[in-house]
Amino acid sequence: MSTPTFDQVLTVAQMRAAEQALIDSGKTVSSLMEIAGTGAADWVWRVAAGRPVTVLCGPGNNGGDGYVVARELAERGLKVTVVAPKEPATEAAIAARALWGGVPEVRGHGGVLVDCLFGSGLTRALSDELFELLTSEAAHHSTRIAVDVPSGIDSDTGAALNEGLPDYHLTISLGAWKPAHGLMPAMAAMGEMRLVPIGVGDVAGAAQLVGQPHLSAPSREAHKYMRGLVLVVEGPMTGAALLACQGAMHAAAGAVRLSTSRLHPAVPPDVVLKGEPLAELLQERRTGAVVAGPGLGRDDAARERLEAILAANLPSVIDADALALLEPAALVSFRAPLILTPHAGEMKTLAQNFELQQHAKVPQALELAQATRAVVISKGPDTVIATPGGRVGFVRSPSSWLSVGGSGDVLSGVVAARLAATGDAWRAACEGAWLHCEAGRLAGPAFLASELAERVSQAYAAAL
Repeated sequence: MSTPTFDQVLTVAQMRAAEQALIDSGKTVSSLMEIAGTGAADWVWRVAAGRPVTVLCGPGNNGGDGYVVARELAERGLKVTVVAPKEPATEAAIAARALWGGVPEVRGHGGVLVDCLFGSGLTRALSDELFELLTSEAAHHSTRIAVDVPSGIDSDTGAALNEGLPDYHLTISLGAWKPAHGLMPAMAAMGEMRLVPIGVGDVAGAAQLVGQPHLSAPSREAHKYMRGLVLVVEGPMTGAALLACQGAMHAAAGAVRLSTSRLHPAVPPDVVLKGEPLAELLQERRTGAVVAGPGLGRDDAARERLEAILAANLPSVIDADALALLEPAALVSFRAPLILTPHAGEMKTLAQNFELQQHAKVPQALELAQATRAVVISKGPDTVIATPGGRVGFVRSPSSWLSVGGSGDVLSGVVAARLAATGDAWRAACEGAWLHCEAGRLAGPAFLASELAERVSQAYAAAL
């Protein structure tokens, strides 16, 4: 049985509670600072490759981490400059500065800037003085590294608290990932991301960063229905439905059927064309997942098709046009596993149809999941997965080339294949989103959606 792998994503409050639990068990703030700062220094050492380093230290414990980084790098022989616009304000930071033992300078002198000005927990904009210092130092260093969260970023929302913040080549998260590591606009400015563990235990209710799933080959006794039968419902735009079919096929579906009333001489022979009335096709109880939306249209005929699909109570993936047609009344009697895959524009329509009150990405996805009793994949350059029970997953895309027409249609097919195989909407959403992202990475630059679909089988192989 396949299961996705996760790393915790902790809010500021959850991280503080987790650190307090470590302190209650015998750790000290200073000992945790040593672990975090030493781990961060290891990454800075690799990136610096012998170049001089400037460490920008703030007054809090993030600045304390910076003093540990500076001490560690200096002991390894690097030339290190510390810039500290404010005196340390916590006991641990004061102790860390004393152990460093140097004298801060007004400006940096290095090829690498390490931003330890402010980490997670910042909720207000940087002062003009600190903003000028940060941006000036960033401009004068060719390589920039942020420790925990870049200064000027809201850790819980990913919002930029100042306009014009610098970007970074590497961000080193301490203890656990934070929501900002998986949310725009912050994520776009963080570069590569690495995690330094400090011993934080499992936190109940924590969000999760979706990692590579552990998939498996079909069992020796498997047949096509055991692997999952996917039914894609066509509308006026056949191409979108065929991309969903291709996504499902390459994500290991045992069989893919296309509900259509037209002849398609160019359709791949692997797709079984079904011209029977949709209501009749939906009586096939071996169907593991139905895909509705790609190319479905938004007219009365499309609405009737969607109503028939929901009335059948089969596991379903709703995307594209079908999301615009989806209304609360249509889901009153629906009880099968359901996955919605809206992009930002479709989410805006759903927010109107379901009278959602939240606007930020994570709480909005959670509210929609609760209103629809569905797993929601709120997709985009930052992708959030939410369940009706409050579970949250973050999916980081490795490739901006996924922003191509038809990419979402492929995703709906991939997710449907995983839903048909597992019967678990959360798992299917996580596995499907990961496979989609990995296929984008494997496809390289400037690919077509059809080429993306072909890479899904390679992504699947990587997870075996």
